[in-house]
Amino acid sequence: MSEGGATKGTQRRVALVTGASRGIGRAIATRLAADGFDVAVTYSSDADGAAETVKAVESSGARALALAADVREVAAVDGAFEQIAEQLGPVAVLVNNAGVRRDGLAVRLSDEQWNETIDANLTGAFNCSRAALRQMMRERWGRIVMVSSVTGLHGNPGQAAYGASKAGLIGLARTLAKEYARKQITVNCVAPGPVETAMTEGLIEKIVADVPSGRAGTPEEVAAAVSFLVSEEAGYVTGVVLPVDGGMTA
Repeated sequence: MSEGGATKGTQRRVALVTGASRGIGRAIATRLAADGFDVAVTYSSDADGAAETVKAVESSGARALALAADVREVAAVDGAFEQIAEQLGPVAVLVNNAGVRRDGLAVRLSDEQWNETIDANLTGAFNCSRAALRQMMRERWGRIVMVSSVTGLHGNPGQAAYGASKAGLIGLARTLAKEYARKQITVNCVAPGPVETAMTEGLIEKIVADVPSGRAGTPEEVAAAVSFLVSEEAGYVTGVVLPVDGGMTA
């Protein structure tokens, strides 16, 4: 990618990837570090995994910071953004990756399962986006990427809460894209299909048969799509959903 995206003058810009202790989040964090960003990551419980992500980021010569933060809590989010600004600089790129999956047929989903999924996947992304936008507006430049899912595009039996939360991310992204385009802030989504991660364990074998490419994706392939969307070259791309799904939504 162009250094114009990762740097402002001679200063490296800062990217924040939520839920980056493993899987897609870690792959995105390490890719953005390789692209020239300093990278902050948040995690909810896997401190050891976050520490491994920090090591991977630093191996690219980037500065890194890991913070425990519950994205569902406004105070925790605002505190994390303050710490990042103090230690690395203002957040110029936000990747909303943190999320959970609670599956079950709709009539069997408990209120707790529904609320936990919506709060973590959608409300958390809103909390982080709002905090990031305050800093991006001052800088008059920013990139936000929501990690949605093909389930948010076409639904999937047994995933009412997950699908609703991921579809909500698309609506949120498109609204923010229109609100902040004149500030040189873009807001987009990636929508992964089946990708081999801990969250999809037990599902891949069932759904890979429906993937035209005949295989599951990798976290690195999702990270490559994010890398483009946060680049300077993608400055005229906003409000879009980029499937990374082997042809499932073709």
